[in-house]
Amino acid sequence: MSRFTRTTAALAGAAALALGLTACGASAGDTSSEGEGLGTISVGATAVPAGELLQFVADELAPAEGLTIEIQEYSDYNTPNPALAQGANDANLFQHGPFLDLYLQDSGEDLVEVGPVYLPPLALYSETYESLEDLPDGATIALPNDASNEGRALLLLASAGLIETTDAPTTVSDITANPHDFEFSEIDAATLPAALQQMDAAIVNFNFASAAGISSDLQLLSEGQDSEYFNILATRAELADDPRIEKLYELLTSDETKAWIEETYDGLVIPAE
Repeated sequence: MSRFTRTTAALAGAAALALGLTACGASAGDTSSEGEGLGTISVGATAVPAGELLQFVADELAPAEGLTIEIQEYSDYNTPNPALAQGANDANLFQHGPFLDLYLQDSGEDLVEVGPVYLPPLALYSETYESLEDLPDGATIALPNDASNEGRALLLLASAGLIETTDAPTTVSDITANPHDFEFSEIDAATLPAALQQMDAAIVNFNFASAAGISSDLQLLSEGQDSEYFNILATRAELADDPRIEKLYELLTSDETKAWIEETYDGLVIPAE
């Protein structure tokens, strides 16, 4: 059995959330359960794809292992880590490693990475051209204009030899060589799917590509298994060797889960190897 709870709690509400979970029944960190088995684990997650993935594991795989997963859904990226640190959850699944590293530098909290689970890749899409080889000199390419994703997009293009950049690019001003004379348009990430109708190509992240119904068939280039941006399962250091955490990670990276990810997201989400 799983419980999927929605919240838009702000950071200041994280401690109250921990008390609320205790009042509702099994508390975070409670290894007991009504029957035999590993017990209950509370996991914070954003809705898609993390929440959907956890729901699959909770419904289809966890019961046979004696593990009950309670999913606490968050609508932002700022609340899950403080909630985990303060004990509201036992683990979370929503962020990539660099995001966690930055949080730990700023907060000093004692959270740890358990391991990579899936990659919601940035990809270069086109409705006009079928391959990178077809993309002409002077093509127009739309990029996300937020600092983290624009640099990531530029590194994706550089990885294919389409441009050259500084070691840590953040904007198009960090392009050091543009041999194909591409024209770049930096726009809000939410408008990138629509930009595909006006531009030759656009780099779109998973959330917006999925919401717009963009198929992986339109991908000319995508991040792969060598990406540092795989979303990870994280927990508090004190729980790193907890049997519930170990079992949850085992189930999240099982062959059954990998097959479900591939079937459900049709190439828009890549399971960790």
